[in-house]
Amino acid sequence: MSEIFGVVGAGTMGNGIAQVVARAGFDVVIRDVADEFLSRGMKAIDKSLQRDVDKERLSANEKSAIVGRIKTATSLEALKDAFIVVEAVTEDFDVKAEVFRALDTITKPEAILASNTSSISITKLGAATKRPDKVIGMHFMNPVPVMKLVEIINGYATMNAVTEKIVALTKQLDKVPCVVNDYPGFIANRILMPMINEAIYSLYEGVAGVKEIDTVMKLGMAHPMGPLQLADFIGLDTCYSILNVLCDGFGNPKYAPCPLLTNTVTAGKFGVKTGEGFYQYQTGNKELVVSSRFRS
Repeated sequence: MSEIFGVVGAGTMGNGIAQVVARAGFDVVIRDVADEFLSRGMKAIDKSLQRDVDKERLSANEKSAIVGRIKTATSLEALKDAFIVVEAVTEDFDVKAEVFRALDTITKPEAILASNTSSISITKLGAATKRPDKVIGMHFMNPVPVMKLVEIINGYATMNAVTEKIVALTKQLDKVPCVVNDYPGFIANRILMPMINEAIYSLYEGVAGVKEIDTVMKLGMAHPMGPLQLADFIGLDTCYSILNVLCDGFGNPKYAPCPLLTNTVTAGKFGVKTGEGFYQYQTGNKELVVSSRFRS
């Protein structure tokens, strides 16, 4: 029996991680709480791989083999034989800690427990288990099949040997590992989120409109995507959560979410996933249309 790579959560990040892992030749088990979420995740994987088949970057047989290496489950017990489990559930400490406590009792003592968290303390997650030395962060970037970086986060108790294994594993997945230490936001979001928040403040204060802000950053700073469009893509609710983690973690109000972001999230406008954020999104239409709430 080959070793199992476990993934908890079949959402955008979880199914992306599973796809990359299966493509690298590993047998994968994705666990989520309901069959409908697993079905949606598998459809996303199939669609993503089919794009590569259509562009002749992958054969139909290779696609079939990759999908065949992925199994789904609604019980965490299906991960009991995994050599590593990557958690990719909602960005909420209590939810993640509950998953880690359960995995700690189910998986083999030598199994590594990793989190795809974008901001939550690996040290705190490790403390929810009896194996903090085997808890580490594997922060994949979205979209996982495309983006090369994996931010590897050492908790306070993470063993060097575990870090070395994860670095090697990341390279096996054809990704680029970057090891950082466990402070709020790590590196990626400690730098990215204040920039996004400042862009939202610029809109809030009437300095410029949505398209103007994004155009300045794309054409002036060579960013492939403007900060407001990127925030929509990440999820405004996720941006809001990360900024609160930074604000609470550092005790510095400079990280507090802009009131406009707070109101937008409260209104249930999270960006691409809800069809509206700073822009409006329609299925099959790639044109960016500024949300009516932000038009002058």
